[in-house]
Amino acid sequence: MSDVLHDKTVGPVVTGPRAWAFDRPVGRRGYCWWYLDALSDDGKHGITIIAFIGTVFSPWYALARLAEGGTGGDPHDHCCLNVVLYGTPSRWAMTDRRRHALRRDADHLAIGPSALSWDGTTLTVNIEEVTAPIPSRLRGTVRLHPAALSTRRFTLDTHGRHEWQPIAPRSRVEVELESPTLRWSGAAYFDTNAGAAPLEQDFRGWDWCRAALPDATAILYNAQRRDGSEISLALRATDDSALTDFAPPPEFELPRTLWRLRRPTRAEGPARVTRTLTDAPFYSRSEIHTRLLGRDAAAVHESLSLDRFRSPLMFAMLPWRVPRPLR
Repeated sequence: MSDVLHDKTVGPVVTGPRAWAFDRPVGRRGYCWWYLDALSDDGKHGITIIAFIGTVFSPWYALARLAEGGTGGDPHDHCCLNVVLYGTPSRWAMTDRRRHALRRDADHLAIGPSALSWDGTTLTVNIEEVTAPIPSRLRGTVRLHPAALSTRRFTLDTHGRHEWQPIAPRSRVEVELESPTLRWSGAAYFDTNAGAAPLEQDFRGWDWCRAALPDATAILYNAQRRDGSEISLALRATDDSALTDFAPPPEFELPRTLWRLRRPTRAEGPARVTRTLTDAPFYSRSEIHTRLLGRDAAAVHESLSLDRFRSPLMFAMLPWRVPRPLR
């Protein structure tokens, strides 16, 4: 069974700074994350930043949820700022931190020494992290300037436990890093996901894609639910904050990754992978060339297998990439 979601919103409509909602409640075994990605105008660099409360891909949080007869897991005791640089230089940081590292209100979110803040027009991310598995400093500032804010939220599962909000699909970003030394600007995207249950409980996997076009950003979100049903979203975001549905394009299968992970997507014509940004056993992020809304476009694409993630083998591999301080 497949769903194409039209005009499906949940929760109150929010405007202004409350669209960021850094202080939203996160329940036991749940999660909330804020996701930013950007590619430089010259095509040489990229960045992804994800602020987690309840680090969904942390082996430490997964083990905590198994405690107390499978009902454990305090998301506030597993939070992190995941920062990934693509191109040269490349870097990865994802430190799973304890609850004393978390401080937040409606417009500010601090996780350890790093922080996000919203001043009414700009999202500023101050990064102070240590990379893994080889330790080095990752320090600097990223500023996101949204063209507009969207207030639509979408439920992703049949039980209403998981939701997604594309907050600022059309944005510009300025990256100014001190360590490593790097400066660039480019088109960016910003959204948030939240849930009241582990992802792997309700989903087998999903693929997502966003393509920045001259007059709009096309967003695709396809998820395979654990109950056998599916959801396929196709959205067009414009600079006036409108977020409208369009008919999902035909399915298209991109080449598998080196880990043999599938990379399904939807496109109006042939699509191809131009650069694999992240290649992990259960997750991939790629830069692709596709066709959406009648135009050829460069796009960011991700594919996630939660069947693979829930494998015990993943819990043995992930600590090398997701360290956790002793206190």
